[in-house]
Amino acid sequence: MEIPVSSTSSINTQAPAEKTAFTILVIISVCHLLNDMMQTLLSAIYPLLQSNYGLSFAQIGMITLTFQGTASILQPMVGFYIDRNPRPYSLVIGMGMTLLGLVLFSQAGNFQALLLAAALVGTGSSVFHPESSRVARMASGGRHGLAQSLFQVGGNAGSALGPLLAALIVLRNGQASVAWFSLAALLGIYLLIKVGHWYKGQGLMRLRSPATLNVSRLLLSRGKVALTLAVLLALLFSKFFYMASMGSYYIFYLMDTFHLPVQSAQLHLFVFYGAVSVGTISGGPLGDRYGRKVVIWVSILGVLPFTLALPYVNLFWTGLLSVPIGMIFASAFPAIVVYAQELLPDRVGMVSGMSFGFAFGMAGIGAALLGHLADMTSLSYVYQLCSFLPAIGLLAIFLPDLETESRRRKRLSP
Repeated sequence: MEIPVSSTSSINTQAPAEKTAFTILVIISVCHLLNDMMQTLLSAIYPLLQSNYGLSFAQIGMITLTFQGTASILQPMVGFYIDRNPRPYSLVIGMGMTLLGLVLFSQAGNFQALLLAAALVGTGSSVFHPESSRVARMASGGRHGLAQSLFQVGGNAGSALGPLLAALIVLRNGQASVAWFSLAALLGIYLLIKVGHWYKGQGLMRLRSPATLNVSRLLLSRGKVALTLAVLLALLFSKFFYMASMGSYYIFYLMDTFHLPVQSAQLHLFVFYGAVSVGTISGGPLGDRYGRKVVIWVSILGVLPFTLALPYVNLFWTGLLSVPIGMIFASAFPAIVVYAQELLPDRVGMVSGMSFGFAFGMAGIGAALLGHLADMTSLSYVYQLCSFLPAIGLLAIFLPDLETESRRRKRLSP
């Protein structure tokens, strides 16, 4: 796919940080779709792997922990490195690692091989997410929330497609058919080479523009920054621990509680991830308009009534409640990422890596712990316990209003 001449020429005629590069945002969003589709595909075929290898819920949780944990540990380090040493074509390497993981997943003959494949996919994510999030900010033209939402909605759309494609292709054709999705990885590599060309020219120029460099000073004291980051991490914990229960065990919950066949349960997971996509695309622009803190408040705490009701309703209401849960919860992440980037504007890669890395880590740890808990008790008990997690959103009261702090600093500056 060639970047249209009209798009690139329009970028050149504007001040680098003033024009939103929608072509790049669309391409990076499509690559995010491909990346997360391949990742979610793996969790969507857990019932197949459980049948093929006789896995327990704890072992399924270990696969998720390996994937999420690898991504969690490496992403902040990758982000820290690229802030100081930009690598325009590093995204291609990340997608290549995911490609290797997919091929190994399709051919794995034992549990250890599955763990290695999960680690390769996690390594690919550790490169892709912080760097592509930074590319989205480069291309934003100052509309940071919109850019982050467009980037993230690609991932959510991919997460929604993964279970659907698993039901239509992998569950019908077996584990070896996972290799067919290597074509998606090859397409992603091709597109990311195009992004690398733009990054090398326009992206680095935007990164070094005066408008970007002038916001590099901290708005708050270091102690206040540390407290704010701790609150953001607590909010991410509540979101992604709950999302781990949905991503890894929602299918099994529906099969166990309502006796659904696997494919019907996969479709319910598809509906949930579709709602997540809608919430993601709205969270960033709402943050641009009303402020990140307002969106964070509503998106974390506002989902509490729905999560509390979910474990006690019938199949119809379970499917219905999963929609607002997915939408409201998902609107938080773009707002949190942009809020953190504005808190530390000269550490965009590190902050993005930390946000995505912590999210992946919490999802992985959550999947492992909840798997052990499900083995000891039941999936119904797991969902009853997780229903209280959004109450952690009350900690948002400690988040400072960065827009107010920015205006105050401008008034005080000479």
